[in-house]
Amino acid sequence: MHLDAQLMFEDLSQVTPAAQQLEALGFDALWTFETQHDPFLPLGLVATGTEKMGMGTNIAVAFARTPMATAMTAWDLARSSGGRFMLGLGTQVRMHVERRFSMPFEHPAARVREYILCMRAIWDCWQNGSKPDFVGEYYKFKLMTPFFNPGPMAHPDIPVFLAGVQPTMCRTAGEVADGFHVHPLHSPRYLREVVHPSLAEGRRLAGKPAEGMQLYAPVFCITGLNAAQTAEREAFVRGQIAFYASTPNYRHILDLHGWTAAGEKLSKMVRAGEWDKLGGEITDEMLDAFAVTAPLDKLPGVLRQRYAGLVQRISIYLPVPGSDDPQVWQDFAGAFHAAGA
Repeated sequence: MHLDAQLMFEDLSQVTPAAQQLEALGFDALWTFETQHDPFLPLGLVATGTEKMGMGTNIAVAFARTPMATAMTAWDLARSSGGRFMLGLGTQVRMHVERRFSMPFEHPAARVREYILCMRAIWDCWQNGSKPDFVGEYYKFKLMTPFFNPGPMAHPDIPVFLAGVQPTMCRTAGEVADGFHVHPLHSPRYLREVVHPSLAEGRRLAGKPAEGMQLYAPVFCITGLNAAQTAEREAFVRGQIAFYASTPNYRHILDLHGWTAAGEKLSKMVRAGEWDKLGGEITDEMLDAFAVTAPLDKLPGVLRQRYAGLVQRISIYLPVPGSDDPQVWQDFAGAFHAAGA
């Protein structure tokens, strides 16, 4: 199991030293988000500023870009990193795609499936000289001239991860992706009963072996160097769980556990603007399902035990209290890797 990290920064000047420090501390890969910053731009600095650590997007919004635009950026990052780049895509939700990115959203599973196939056709053209002849319902690739062709490279097999929550998107990931981004709002039961069977079905439909996909999961962790830090972290995690659980797109996860009514109540509270009260609706039972609570020195072993056989990559969802001390993370990473030896 790989121990990954999430890249946090305010401006690009912080990216290279942060990535170099995380690599030195023993983290296996570094992931960026599409929230306040572009997810690809900082990875150019990571690619040229580190030597062995993997890197990827978790996630880049697929529908905010054309397949050609994403294919070209991914090609550049894979080349400059020596094949360490992983392309993580997600569909986001209708409201953001249509109202924030001004792009179409209809039939997201079918559209993102075709998006990935179109990208692979573009990469095959650049690497092997195949004819640009992809025509789908949503995308097409019919033209490539030498002036616009970046040409082949030593690491053309770029791993594509797809994010999803509902079984349909999980099946799509199993069919066309190499990896799967697990949403932070998840439980081991959800992974066993929904994600894994749906991924396996998608791979069966595509004629692929059941094994072979990598799953990456950012995990809500309640921990700290002392009781005050742990309490602070618990309040943060309750709020984050409530925020995600209030969104109807993630209701399927609550339904599995019998918490549909709680999700509906949280949605009403959001519509009423009661943001500061959301965390109080998360019960201890919900907290145990969606988060890991353990002292910081015990957390590596607890994480490995909880996710054994379920995911291949893991990270803590956002920094924990005290994590600004490099020694804390060096000890944590060392203990995590030692527990798997």
